[in-house]
Amino acid sequence: MSTIVQNAEKAGTFKTLLAALKAAGLDPTLEGKGPFTVFAPNDAAFDKLPKGTVDSLLADIPKLKKILTYHVVAGDVRSADVRKLHNVKTVEGGELHIHANGGVKINDANVIGADVVSDNGVIHVIDTVLMPKN
Repeated sequence: MSTIVQNAEKAGTFKTLLAALKAAGLDPTLEGKGPFTVFAPNDAAFDKLPKGTVDSLLADIPKLKKILTYHVVAGDVRSADVRKLHNVKTVEGGELHIHANGGVKINDANVIGADVVSDNGVIHVIDTVLMPKN
């Protein structure tokens, strides 16, 4: 198998996320032991942000780290587990709200791909970049 980062690279649809992880220095963490659960926005999710947002985040590493770690949960949380939860605490310290009526939503993001299993955790693909409250 592969790490979370290696699986994201293989997918080819997480170029912006991978660039952000690298810029923030978080890629070694997500290649580490884990386990981690990553609610990973694909490139189309980043494309939905207002023009210039990604560039401004890449220039503000503390803010970028806060946003990226808001997408990560400690532990291996598979889709069967996600459906049973209402809230989950992120590595950033905030909470993600889970809605599992019909499809699964994390805050306002739809889960469009689930259970990309890695050696050090799991990826769930989302269609919107999540923003922490503060």
